[in-house]
Amino acid sequence: MNLRIDLFGGFRVYVEGRAVDPGMWTQRKPAALVKMLALAPGQRLRREQVTAALWPEFEPSAAAANLRKVLHSARRILHSVDGAEYIVSAGDLLFLPPGRLSVDVGDYWSLAAEARASRKVDAYAAAIAVYRQGLLPEDLYEEWAAAPREELHADFLALVGEYAGLLEAGGDLVEAARAVQRLVAADQLGEANHAWLMRLYALAGRRDEAQRQYARLCEVLQEELGVGPAAETQRLYEEIRAEQVSEPALTTDLWERVGDLRVQSGNPSAAVQAYAQALAAEPSGRVHRKAAGAWLMQHRPDEAEPHLAAADGFGPGPAEQGRLSCLRAQLAWERGDLAAAGRHAEEAHTAALAHGDEDDVAAALEALAFVSHLRGDWRPGLQHQIERLTGSALGQRVARFCDFNHCLSQYQLYGDDSTRDVDEYARETLALAERLDAVPAQAFAWCLLGESLLLRARWDEAAACLERSCDLYEPLGSRTVALPWLRRAELAACVGEHAEATVFLKRATTIATVTPMARHAWARLHATAAFAAVERGEPEAAVRSVRSARSAAARYGECPTCSALLNPVGAQAHVQAGAPEGAAELAAAAARFAGAFASSGWAAMADLAASYAAVAAGDPALARDRRQAAVAGFTRADHPFWVDRTRAEQAFQ
Repeated sequence: MNLRIDLFGGFRVYVEGRAVDPGMWTQRKPAALVKMLALAPGQRLRREQVTAALWPEFEPSAAAANLRKVLHSARRILHSVDGAEYIVSAGDLLFLPPGRLSVDVGDYWSLAAEARASRKVDAYAAAIAVYRQGLLPEDLYEEWAAAPREELHADFLALVGEYAGLLEAGGDLVEAARAVQRLVAADQLGEANHAWLMRLYALAGRRDEAQRQYARLCEVLQEELGVGPAAETQRLYEEIRAEQVSEPALTTDLWERVGDLRVQSGNPSAAVQAYAQALAAEPSGRVHRKAAGAWLMQHRPDEAEPHLAAADGFGPGPAEQGRLSCLRAQLAWERGDLAAAGRHAEEAHTAALAHGDEDDVAAALEALAFVSHLRGDWRPGLQHQIERLTGSALGQRVARFCDFNHCLSQYQLYGDDSTRDVDEYARETLALAERLDAVPAQAFAWCLLGESLLLRARWDEAAACLERSCDLYEPLGSRTVALPWLRRAELAACVGEHAEATVFLKRATTIATVTPMARHAWARLHATAAFAAVERGEPEAAVRSVRSARSAAARYGECPTCSALLNPVGAQAHVQAGAPEGAAELAAAAARFAGAFASSGWAAMADLAASYAAVAAGDPALARDRRQAAVAGFTRADHPFWVDRTRAEQAFQ
């Protein structure tokens, strides 16, 4: 490579192997131009993007004159022996020639992808080493550097978390703890990382440090959010105090924990392998049950059934028997026996209420809801659950109960046979919840009603309903539901109120940070953030949201329903940002999702994503065909905003 640009840990440039003297960059603007180009997708920017970032207060003509001077200065600094230009002009574009360039940020993305593909500790360590002290620490207050810095930082933290999991899997508890310490330092409110560090300390025999870590967590949660640790973290603390946390020499325990981490990150096939290692070392009913769950996550009932039978052979207690019933419900619906699935889900719920913990109750409620969804009677099933929950304190189950049903409600909002009367059902549910004084159910119903009105572009009515939902969810705590805030952000973006959209996204991010339903919250958050970025004319920011969504899915698992909007919007952003290679991948994801459920709305999203992929591939005829199909689909779904938006899209003109 003739030109090397390093942006991590400070700006450094090498031309044909020689380091450019930092003193050459006495003027900040030429350096800023090179940095911006190095960070941009495809290392290319439109001139107006550069002038808007560097001289936002100038008139266009004055800003353009300044850019010409800065461009001349940067080219003079980057002079080459053979006279080649390292900043090339092509019409309105400025770009760095890709065949002669390397950038450490690009190296990071490549190494991170390689690490995630190989799952090798050394590969992760190599990617993490590139990051150094973060992106351009000398430009902390430059707006043009803020978004890429946040994106890289978020991905880096996800990468460090995956690295720590691998180290723990290999029994290297000291290095795993060092990695998790970086996560805790970066996000003091990340309770899961505090708990992880506590467990690693305890496993390594450092119980005093584990207890001090818990004290620090309690302090920061109380100061920042006014809450205490989750019940699971409190239980872990009590185990540590009682010296009940398993020692690292117990290989079966380590493999079981690795399997749990892999399930949490949405990698059930790797979890099965970890549980097999644990069972080979020391068979147990609990691990057999977890292995069955991992197989069922992959829709493999034949492989799950022997593990369920083996778990029975260990004489499970009543709480564990309830957990097995919950899995048997899933096994039954995988085989199409919905009657048996319903019976097992009821058994799981009864056992959870009598003998289980909050997670057991929530899992049973989810099973009951999903059985109702598969039977086509989700609506009366939900109302029946609301009646059964009357008078009980949901506690931390609020988020799981509401979020899971919010996810299932999307099938009502987008289903061709159900969307027309969602308003009526939402109002019926609201009346029931008000009569029973079930506040979480009221919040749920207001949100569902607001979503229905939003999709039909009835902005004022939707805004009032969603605001009411937020008002009801708010007192229930920071670990509650993010969806109404995200729908308010979506509505604000639709009507051009971009500042409000940002406020709502920030509030939703606070919830997503601590919610037990992170898989749903982060999926929709990044999808909504991408949509808001495109609507305010910042496709590069939307591309970053797509990358962040992938990182979140790798960490928390994926919810295709909650991230459906990401595919067409992300495909559009990739085309607009000059990075067309990502459009085809998103279009394929949209097609897979739309093919799994009869929905004109989701099919229209897939057609829209496919139209952008066709634009990227240089096939305007196909792009027009898919765009017309998208318009027809949005029309059938009664989504007028998307009908008008798709018709007006300039990429097809």
